[in-house]
Amino acid sequence: MSDAGEDLKQAVARKGSFFGTMRAVAWSFFGVRKGADYERDLNQLNPVHVVVAGVVGALLFVLALVFLVQWVIGSGVAA
Repeated sequence: MSDAGEDLKQAVARKGSFFGTMRAVAWSFFGVRKGADYERDLNQLNPVHVVVAGVVGALLFVLALVFLVQWVIGSGVAA
């Protein structure tokens, strides 16, 4: 059990940049990732950053869908 705690502490202490994490999460939304980049991400990214970036990315995606639907409804009714 202490090994898992130590692994988590080491993972959270990683110094990966938040911008790099956002980029990795954005690519994962499309399902496109090179194997070497994936392996590098596993060793560099902070798991807390990944969770925050995933929530931000999902929120932006939902807002973009809402905006798109509003735009389509607004422009399609006049025809």
